[in-house]
Amino acid sequence: MKINGFQKLTLLDFPEKVACIVFTAGCNFRCPFCHNASLVTHIDNSNQINEEEILEYLKKRKGIIEGVCITGGEPLLQPDLEDFVIKVKDLGLAVKLDTNGSSPEKLISLVEKGLLDYVAMDIKNSKEKYSLTAGVETLNIENIEKSVEFLLQNHIPYEFRTTLVKDLHTPQDIVSIATWISGSKKYFLQNFVDSGDILGEKMAPLSQNELENLLKTAQNSGLQAFIR
Repeated sequence: MKINGFQKLTLLDFPEKVACIVFTAGCNFRCPFCHNASLVTHIDNSNQINEEEILEYLKKRKGIIEGVCITGGEPLLQPDLEDFVIKVKDLGLAVKLDTNGSSPEKLISLVEKGLLDYVAMDIKNSKEKYSLTAGVETLNIENIEKSVEFLLQNHIPYEFRTTLVKDLHTPQDIVSIATWISGSKKYFLQNFVDSGDILGEKMAPLSQNELENLLKTAQNSGLQAFIR
């Protein structure tokens, strides 16, 4: 796999697990608010990490590390993702996948093979504004819909999440999303943070008041929604 980042410890990214994070390089979206430009359009191949180094680290931390979060970029673009996940599972560790939902067949295959323990899927925006928010004019929304529909069937613990950006997300967008993912167990709203490594320009977060208002909108629309 093309791994360009490795965080050795996280207590926040994998629910109820002490975990580490593997960052894969490459993405098929160009979200202007993406905070990992170095994993999307400015990939430095000299920074690649050998997966064997990570596996050796996991072996040494057996009994401490309980799970591995695989994020990106978009991990499902990696042709050998399944092989890596199998190696992690063989160590007795749980696996969480972060995905944009654009590869439903690969997602479904991994879940049905019992290779994933948790999935976090981004919901970029309402369907009407998806292409704009994802930065892809030719985006196939049907693939996103298939991934959403599959997760809603509760084959695996999951969450949906939306990164909120001023001028991109409105209360009506949240209402539209709520209708789309109705029945979701967990929906997280997270405010945009400028990491200094973003793809677009002039991206701004919501105020605390705006953020809380969108949370209320989501909750009033029937979602189990939270701010992260």
